[in-house]
Amino acid sequence: MTYAVGDIHGCFLALKSLLEKLPLSEEDELIFMGDYVDRGPNSREVIEFLIELSKHHRCIFLRGNHEEMLLNCVKNGSDCDLWFFNGARSTVESFGGVEEIRKFLPFFENTVYHYEKENYVFVHGGVKPGVSLEDQDPFDLVWIRDEFIYSENPLPGKIVVFGHTPFEEPFVSYDKIGIDTGCIYGGKLTALRVEDRKFFQVECANRRW
Repeated sequence: MTYAVGDIHGCFLALKSLLEKLPLSEEDELIFMGDYVDRGPNSREVIEFLIELSKHHRCIFLRGNHEEMLLNCVKNGSDCDLWFFNGARSTVESFGGVEEIRKFLPFFENTVYHYEKENYVFVHGGVKPGVSLEDQDPFDLVWIRDEFIYSENPLPGKIVVFGHTPFEEPFVSYDKIGIDTGCIYGGKLTALRVEDRKFFQVECANRRW
């Protein structure tokens, strides 16, 4: 089975609770939709947990806009103001400083912009309508919102599973499934079992952002 997990944003306890609800076997695949860090209180614990999890299960780690901002700032010194405007302070505090974050750069650098499986495409933000997957701009893959969400059949023949844009409940249409249900805003953390489109959810702590 394949499970896709929505935006975590440093909410370690919710992540742990959600994974405990999933009937996982060793053969199952876990796809994480990006935005593991920022805003929530436990970004370091989330990353350490995911690294350990990947030793026991096949895991795909997508890159979200928050991982993109982190990499730009920590590696290149760019976009730092943008990153801190979007919740970096809690991440730096969780890791114990920027130098500690550098120790985890291999994890962030190895995240991928998209993952394709059968007739599904998994991506953090969405896709630019009418552009092939191979020709997508990475900026769109992690940042796009309305242009993608309100489009019709943006990747013909594919169902796009995405995070990034929070919904009160999973967004489901014939061509898209959105599974960010606003954990960091006091909503839920959601996982989708792709084969039968069953959702698993846990309630998150009070609004933190």
